[in-house]
Amino acid sequence: MADRSFPLGNIVSTPGALEAIERAGDTPLPYLARHAKGDWGDLDQDDKAENESALKEGFRILSAYRLADDTRIWVITEADRSVTTILLPEEY
Repeated sequence: MADRSFPLGNIVSTPGALEAIERAGDTPLPYLARHAKGDWGDLDQDDKAENESALKEGFRILSAYRLADDTRIWVITEADRSVTTILLPEEY
């Protein structure tokens, strides 16, 4: 497998996502690690292909994961790789 790692920049989260992670008894670290290694989580093939292109072209990268209680979170790294945000889809 090719190296797909990329810098996350500053890591931030919305209050809603932090609350959801805590409520699920989860921690953000495994999701950040998966995102940083190119495991895009619960995305369809088109969105995964978009991320692969974004790695090469320098665009925004989005991953989607399900917490232990099945709550969905997104992890988004901005195109300039300065910030990665954990949020709930409805907060986008």
